[in-house]
Amino acid sequence: MPTKSFHRTDRVAAQLRRELGTLVRAAVAEHGLPSVSVSDVEVTRDMAHAKVFVTALQAERADEAMKGLRAAAPEIRYRLARAVKLRHVPELHFHYDDSVDRGERIDNLLRDLPDVGEGEPSP
Repeated sequence: MPTKSFHRTDRVAAQLRRELGTLVRAAVAEHGLPSVSVSDVEVTRDMAHAKVFVTALQAERADEAMKGLRAAAPEIRYRLARAVKLRHVPELHFHYDDSVDRGERIDNLLRDLPDVGEGEPSP
């Protein structure tokens, strides 16, 4: 039976990702932080810690957003504990996910390449 088994940590991470999306959005609004969104959550096997990956809509203000989120982490964790049914809510560790920024940079580089004419051999 080659079916993929979903581990409890995967299910918990998915649930936390959904809840944290809403909670982080609220914290950003409350604290006047630059807008961010939760891109992924990874939970340790013992469920004691969760890495929360976020992307910033304004990449140049990502450091400011990360500082604010790290400062608000205990408050966000408290609100998360009230929203989910877990015996122990993992400690939250916010990390910046720069994959979107890298993708944009690659896209811009590709867009700036000179067009090779149709039917002409490329050098």
